[in-house]
Amino acid sequence: MASDASRAFEAVVLVADDPVDPQLLAQLLEVSTARIDELFAELSAEYEREGRGFVLAKVAGGYRFQSHPEQAAYVERFVLEGQSARLSSAALETLAIVAYKQPVSRAQVAAIRGVNVDGVMRTLQQRGYIDEVARDAGPGQAILYGTTPAFLEKLGLDSLDDLPPLAAFIPGAEVVEALEVGLRVDPVEAVDVALDDDTADDAGGSDEPPDPR
Repeated sequence: MASDASRAFEAVVLVADDPVDPQLLAQLLEVSTARIDELFAELSAEYEREGRGFVLAKVAGGYRFQSHPEQAAYVERFVLEGQSARLSSAALETLAIVAYKQPVSRAQVAAIRGVNVDGVMRTLQQRGYIDEVARDAGPGQAILYGTTPAFLEKLGLDSLDDLPPLAAFIPGAEVVEALEVGLRVDPVEAVDVALDDDTADDAGGSDEPPDPR
């Protein structure tokens, strides 16, 4: 039988719109934060043991209920049915840059992507995934952007430390070397091509009329 503290924990997290901070839970339940951590572990294990379709997760520094990862296909079908709210590839690329490089300015993001990002940045800010976090100390004092708690909540992360390391997305040295070899121009071949072009021009003759003298 669940304890009063466990039931109170469930009730508060269930009605909350945002992840509930452990310290706030501790104050509401009149227990220590260590006890809150214990309740979280106990309830999480209980739901998993019973094979529930939801889990109790710690995201964005707080606790919330969310659908079980194994049920993602059904939830996605329900949420996206008849909707077109997905982020574009450009928005996802921009969001990834902000997440890993923050705090970062629009100009810095544009330099990395190689295109203007003003519209995409506005979209991400309107969606609540990024926001202004500081001003650059340099000339112009450009606005610097960072991700929001909503970003962590959407990705199911507790903090930015939970982001996968960039090394996992960078090709190995052998791949980079192969790409460089494929793009490298052979100096001998370049000279041969130039000589062939010159020979072709000579064979074609001159377009100027001959000197009548």
